[in-house]
Amino acid sequence: MSDLSTFPITEKWPASQPDRIQLYSLPTPNGVKISIMLEETGLPYEPHLVSFESNDQMSPEFLSLNPNNKIPAILDPDGPGGKPLPLFESGAILLYLADKSGKFIPADPAGRYETIQWLMFQMGGIGPMFGQLGFFNKFAGKDYEDKRPRDRYVAESKRLLAVLNQRLAERSWIMGDAYTIADIATFPWVRNLIGFYEAGDLVGIADFPHVTRALNAFIARPAVIAGLTIPKRP
Repeated sequence: MSDLSTFPITEKWPASQPDRIQLYSLPTPNGVKISIMLEETGLPYEPHLVSFESNDQMSPEFLSLNPNNKIPAILDPDGPGGKPLPLFESGAILLYLADKSGKFIPADPAGRYETIQWLMFQMGGIGPMFGQLGFFNKFAGKDYEDKRPRDRYVAESKRLLAVLNQRLAERSWIMGDAYTIADIATFPWVRNLIGFYEAGDLVGIADFPHVTRALNAFIARPAVIAGLTIPKRP
């Protein structure tokens, strides 16, 4: 078994089960992508809460694993070649866990790259746009008298939802009948948009019935139900 004590992050978050994947995260849309994926695959893991309230993400220990000071991040004691692998960025982690488990990504090259395409659609579009809309609708941005920034993100969020709705019109999931990392990446953000960000009416979510149908199927999955609360908040 690999020795994880050489990684500074384990000084702040000791590994009680060092043979398992160490998850450093918080139950945000990006964070739960990985806890859900780990629950779905059944890969053994140990979660550690990275508290934004105490600026854990800015600690030297966390920055030693992710210099970009964002969650989630993982440390796999049994990475490629049997060596520990530290990894950050939720999209990269999803791809790694899909390959490690052999689940939730097509085996054929064409299907694999099409899935990655939709993963990038979430990473480059849905995540940033929905996050900015949440800022201007619920947080400090809502106090701006000039509503043009908010309206810009509303319009772009609607456009992205329309793309997703069209994609799901004749498919159970983004890639068809098969549930993949594209769904695991996307639907936590849709859930957050209409739930935590309270922007459902603002974007007219009722106009995207295929998105809401797939979202409801997503949040009913046992692994999703579990993953949405991991790591546990105090």
